[in-house]
Amino acid sequence: MPFSHQLTKAAAAALLLGASTGPALVHPHVFAEARLDVVINPDRTVKALRHLWRFDDLFSSTVLMEFDKNSDLKLDDAELQDVANTVHASLAEYNYFQVATADGKDVAMQPPPKLIASFEDQQLIILFESAPKEPLKLSGKVDFGVYDPTFYTAIDFTEDANLTVVDKPADCSTTVIRPDPDEALAQNQSTLTEAFFNDPTGTDMSKIFATKLEIACQANG
Repeated sequence: MPFSHQLTKAAAAALLLGASTGPALVHPHVFAEARLDVVINPDRTVKALRHLWRFDDLFSSTVLMEFDKNSDLKLDDAELQDVANTVHASLAEYNYFQVATADGKDVAMQPPPKLIASFEDQQLIILFESAPKEPLKLSGKVDFGVYDPTFYTAIDFTEDANLTVVDKPADCSTTVIRPDPDEALAQNQSTLTEAFFNDPTGTDMSKIFATKLEIACQANG
């Protein structure tokens, strides 16, 4: 059962994954501030993407209500593990909101083996790592981002410094790309069919709207 449907039991009504109940709404109802660290191996391959998402107060309080089984107004280790397991299962269908390309071609990512959930200052925090399914060497341009293709959850990098490369080779440069939604819509108008507005999850809109960290390296580096 998707995370959003489980929360419905607490009258939260599809707060995380609203794809099954309202893709036509096309605006976010859940908000999270994010950090993404791209970790590089000594051989210039991508070791992992490290994600941290800090959710808004309203959604966090809803999660607390739903998963606080002993009603002590906090989440103990077992309850946090229940949260992590639920989110892990729910996001699998959406590739954990990850967007990755190399020279414009999709990069397949492994599912994270687990998620870690915690509560700090009354906010839910989700942490996880994911790695490319095949070795991904830094050459040409690669980019990584986070985006909910259902438009229900807004994963926001509030500062460019929240997108980093760990152990970046000296010949590589980084750029944070923040697409302007109006420009993106105008540039991709020909692909925005009625089917998109009825079911945006079946499109590649994540590539168009996602804030991304682009890594550009020498082709023969």
